[in-house]
Amino acid sequence: MQDISPHDGLLAIDTHVDIPWPDGPSPFEDGPRCVDLPKLKVGKIAAVCFAAYIPQGARDTAGHEQAAIRVRAMLDAIVAMAPADGAGGVLTSTADAIEAAFAAGKTGIIPAIENGYAMGEDLAALDEFAARGVRYMTLTHNGHNALADAAIPLASLGNASTEHGGLSELGRAAVARMNELGILVDISHAAKSTMLQAAALSRTPILATHSCIRALCDHPRNLDDEQLEALGATGGLVQITIVSNFLRPKARASDLTVADIADHVDYAVEKIGIDHVGIGTDFDGGGGVKGFMNAAQAPNLT
Repeated sequence: MQDISPHDGLLAIDTHVDIPWPDGPSPFEDGPRCVDLPKLKVGKIAAVCFAAYIPQGARDTAGHEQAAIRVRAMLDAIVAMAPADGAGGVLTSTADAIEAAFAAGKTGIIPAIENGYAMGEDLAALDEFAARGVRYMTLTHNGHNALADAAIPLASLGNASTEHGGLSELGRAAVARMNELGILVDISHAAKSTMLQAAALSRTPILATHSCIRALCDHPRNLDDEQLEALGATGGLVQITIVSNFLRPKARASDLTVADIADHVDYAVEKIGIDHVGIGTDFDGGGGVKGFMNAAQAPNLT
């Protein structure tokens, strides 16, 4: 009799995976990446939000131009994982499309952007992102941008502890436009003030696509109980990430196991309910613990 894993039959979605530069390792081959299409098949992951990560840089014309070039190149690379000949994944921008891909045995590819710096100070860029299939944008990364304050200011960019007091006026307009376009607001990396203001302002559920629990690991990137409750009240999700130093202070991947991830999941479920909790690994961006170092090992968690 064949053993049946609790993972079998689940429509499992990883809400945050980084991609390398477009000329990096092929996503179609089982290679050095934590996540590629073969590993997703082995791990029975139905769909993945692949994030075009834009590191925070100078907020001037040259910096914004470089960010725009990078985000377009990375979004092109994400779309290329779903070639027209059907040899890869399938672009999925709706729940129905994800379910259809799952039923067909195809991997759903969901484009996303990590860091609102990608749009510079141009709200019209959001329309382009939506047209490219982007379904969430992380408001900040490390370092404040024109939209909002980040949880981790960057002294190298001249950041004070706060700049906007949360969302800037542009940030508020961006949240409103994202709501209109169907781009979900991701508050991972955002300052607490930014997160709470976004939760109050957004007319759609907000996400923390790759965050952990501050009560279990006191890191500025993690969410405290007030933030969890505000997020849950929007109907949104906290997706527990598997970056070691967000799970336990000063830990290394080799120090941790899936039990440490489960502790954060259990805490969030207790606070805001199981319908508001999931997993966003941050694979290929620092995520991984012993026993869950790549997408093929996902059943070890479930």
